[in-house]
Amino acid sequence: MNIDRALPMMPLQTTRLMLRPYQQDDVDCLLPILSDPTTMEFWSQPLTREQVVKWISHSLQSYDQYGFGRYAVTLENSDELIGDVGLLATTIVDEPVIDLGYIIHHPYWAKGYAIEAATAVRDYAFSTLELPTLHVNMPWNHRGSQRVAERLGMTLIKQFDNPRNRYIRTLLYRLDRT
Repeated sequence: MNIDRALPMMPLQTTRLMLRPYQQDDVDCLLPILSDPTTMEFWSQPLTREQVVKWISHSLQSYDQYGFGRYAVTLENSDELIGDVGLLATTIVDEPVIDLGYIIHHPYWAKGYAIEAATAVRDYAFSTLELPTLHVNMPWNHRGSQRVAERLGMTLIKQFDNPRNRYIRTLLYRLDRT
């Protein structure tokens, strides 16, 4: 995927959150989130420590390659890591896309943090990075994630059986910059 406009990532602040680039030493803070069975119930499985190390390394590489990646989501008045949000250049159903992803640790569900973080990244992607299109995908039964995508203004464009996630029926949403 060729991204013409790679700008350095910067921290993004919302009303209640700080979104910042990952650092290698975030592994111990991110591990309890991405290894938690409840938080990761819609993923093929919770991540291991080794997979979390790779998750962060992949984001660091993405920052260098594209000028974007995944962000650590912390509460604005503390350094407490509560989730992950950001952009990933990937391929979904044989199409190269920029996927907007969001994971909030389950003790923080139903507080509006996912939409707040995802909105900040959407706006950054369109206004600063000038990306033309964003996609979001989630399992068909992940109503919380669907609501976030819909509140972002995204439209359901496709359903497919996801080979990356146990061939579960997956919904693909899209939003074009206007």
